[in-house]
Amino acid sequence: MAKKKFEEAVAQLESIVEELESGDLPLDKAMKRFEEGVKLSKTCSDTLDEVESKVRILTGETDEGLIDAPFFPDDQRGDE
Repeated sequence: MAKKKFEEAVAQLESIVEELESGDLPLDKAMKRFEEGVKLSKTCSDTLDEVESKVRILTGETDEGLIDAPFFPDDQRGDE
């Protein structure tokens, strides 16, 4: 399965939650939808983890706090 865009996955997850909360689904269909929701939740969580890592790199944050180092995008190295 190709990675879904984050926004699409969240929208699908919201739809599944609404369906499950309605209580109108038969048990077997509710279970299938729940399984789909768990997969979508994992996809969203993984995406957010990736984004958080990138933000930490860009802001210079580590688990111990901020690091004191200049940031230069790939096309600007500071030797100019």
